[in-house]
Amino acid sequence: MKQSHFRFNKQERSGIFFLLLIIVILQGTYYFISSRPNKTNELLVLNESEQVQLDSLRNSIALHSEKIFPFNPNYISDYKGYQLGLTVEQLDRLQKYRSAGRFVNSATEFQLVTQVSDSLLQVLAPYFKFPEWNKRNSSANYKSEIKPRSKNVEVLDLNAASAADLMQISGIGPTLSARIVKFRDRLGGFLVEEQLYDVYGLDAEVVKRTLERFQVKTVPTVEKIAINTASAEELAKLVYISFDLAREIVTYRNLNGPFSDLDDLSNVTSFPEERFERIKLYLTL
Repeated sequence: MKQSHFRFNKQERSGIFFLLLIIVILQGTYYFISSRPNKTNELLVLNESEQVQLDSLRNSIALHSEKIFPFNPNYISDYKGYQLGLTVEQLDRLQKYRSAGRFVNSATEFQLVTQVSDSLLQVLAPYFKFPEWNKRNSSANYKSEIKPRSKNVEVLDLNAASAADLMQISGIGPTLSARIVKFRDRLGGFLVEEQLYDVYGLDAEVVKRTLERFQVKTVPTVEKIAINTASAEELAKLVYISFDLAREIVTYRNLNGPFSDLDDLSNVTSFPEERFERIKLYLTL
């Protein structure tokens, strides 16, 4: 009688049974795991918008980290704002604030105006560089540091005052009065009252007393220097720019191409950032 190939002994049947049991257990485990909600994915979905913003910020800072130099946040251009990770709405808020003639004087005030996130502010704030006269005054307008002028005191034109007129101010003698007039002549006239702080040897308290009696009533017309075409000799004619700094500006321009924004001058190593607002009045692209 021929023996069937499909007959198994007791030991073989037991082995097949355990093999099938293992397969069923593995299939059941896989189904159970795959059918469970993925809490990690849910968390990622819930925070997707925040994660996108954070990744965008990290990428932006990483891409431009070598190009970030200390800067005055009052003068952020659209392109520079994009580089730093600011949105169009945040830049619009800053520009609207500046168009009203107001300045931000601290990182906190910058956040209040632009409404940037805490994480972005933490990244940008170390690069903020406010002028010295802003640091001395926490208000939005530097002129608020000047004491209210008495209605009984005649306010004279700072650009028409003689040395004798200036000597009426306590703390200004013949030397300082002559120095103020000489500095004014080299500028071609004061454009803003804050330029009085740039006169060498003139104490801040004396300046405040002077500005109670004098203010810029007639603003002179000045011929602005084209920063992208001017030679070092032409730049050095401006009282704020030494010849060494003028050569450094020209060298930077030759190596990096024309300046796309006056704010780019802050990339020049020796540029006096604290006087940028005044220097900017005399420059153009």
